Amino acid sequence: MSTDKQNRHQVVVIGSGFGGLFVTKALKRADVDVTMVAKTTHHLFQPLLYQVATGILSQGEIAPPTREVLARQKNAQVLLGEVTAIDLESRTVTHNVLGRETVTSYDSLVVAAGASQSYFGNDHFAEFAPGMKSIDDALELRGRIFGAFEMAENAASRGEPTDHLLTFVVVGAGPTGVEMAGQIAELAHKTLRKDFRAIDTRDSRVILLDAAPQVLPPFGAKLGAKAKAELEKIGVEVQLGAMVTAVDERGLEVKEKDGSVRRIDSVAKIWAAGVQANPLGRTLSEQTGAPLDRAGRIAVNPDLTLPGHPEVFVLGDMISLDHLPGVAQVAIQGGKFAAREIDNRLNGKAPQGPFKYFDKGSMAIISKFRAVASVGKLKLSGFVAWLMWLAVHLMYLTGFKSRIGALLSWAITFIGNDRSERTVTEQQIFARVALERLDGGTRELVSDPGEMDAIIEARRAELEAVAEEESRLTDTGARGVPDEKAPEGQSEASATS
Repeated sequence: MSTDKQNRHQVVVIGSGFGGLFVTKALKRADVDVTMVAKTTHHLFQPLLYQVATGILSQGEIAPPTREVLARQKNAQVLLGEVTAIDLESRTVTHNVLGRETVTSYDSLVVAAGASQSYFGNDHFAEFAPGMKSIDDALELRGRIFGAFEMAENAASRGEPTDHLLTFVVVGAGPTGVEMAGQIAELAHKTLRKDFRAIDTRDSRVILLDAAPQVLPPFGAKLGAKAKAELEKIGVEVQLGAMVTAVDERGLEVKEKDGSVRRIDSVAKIWAAGVQANPLGRTLSEQTGAPLDRAGRIAVNPDLTLPGHPEVFVLGDMISLDHLPGVAQVAIQGGKFAAREIDNRLNGKAPQGPFKYFDKGSMAIISKFRAVASVGKLKLSGFVAWLMWLAVHLMYLTGFKSRIGALLSWAITFIGNDRSERTVTEQQIFARVALERLDGGTRELVSDPGEMDAIIEARRAELEAVAEEESRLTDTGARGVPDEKAPEGQSEASATS
């Protein structure tokens, strides 16, 4: 480490999502060195994951490489790995990638590790009903959705039932669930209607389940009712007051408010019902005594710092403060706030005071040219809301290439009823479950550094012996000559080689 780097204020940022990226970019001109540690190599625009899952966008259009985004920011470094430990007393962060461990010291720490899917204590549901929080999730769901149509075509060709293959169930009627259900319905009823011979994709059932009595509760009763009506208009069966109690490979069980239980046979199931804060929240709670809420979010001070640790900021989906929603704007605004606070401290300026969130509203697209939007007191639905949704999401995509790519893909989908990203593989569908069945995950598939050194040396000796023999055969003229006719000395050499 150079002397200049040792003397500069060291900021470690955990996570490359909205909070992590925006705090890093906001520190571009500050007298600090920023080290971002992230478990993926990309910055994910999570609100559009469902469009990757349904073949509208490619993963690259919503997940540009973090290194590329920060390439011109000379005071920022990106390290790949999953954070496994935070030591608040020694001010270090430990991260691991494929068994290789790295420890990084900090003066200021920003924890913006996001959240994962919550199955409300039923994590075994995940094997058969994937969530949608990562690129891997979206690609797996794309494989499951398009794969269900392919399997139905085969089954129908053999004269077998296809109802369970052509029934798609989305659990959770929040924005993600509503958007996913709407796009699967459009896919089945419009995009794929002419592509198969043994099945009619328009016979598909798309079911949206939620234990709550309303669609899109954060949008209010009026917009929720409009969203429900629009979903039903495009063929989505909205079933409210229905709690999922069991999930297996071939379907799920639902318990109604009256206590009755029914089964829905479905191979393709999508879970969009809840979130759980990153486990690092518990790590911080154990060291500070700060309480966690039911979703694992940690209570922070009004300035987003940890109690007793003003050098540690926590952002986005990981915080419990003033009933803030788990949306991108909370993370973005929190990231900018934390960066200003760090810069102010270094320059001897007064603190900013408590973090104040500015609500820019919520939007959800239902189908082509249909959306709902809630911006302050303004409640919109239909085409105008759809245009607002289009403009806002285009604006917040990171990078010019991503915006142009998304705009072209949207034109293909919304004008031509087509999807440009329909390629799927078996690996997309089964890789996650296969890795989970390995005790050490991906770590089981690579050698330890010491083991690899031994393998390399053994291979080196083998290659050297082969090269020596090849050279001898050429030099002695023994190629293509039977052993009994080999030049004098060759048989002896052959015996000793």
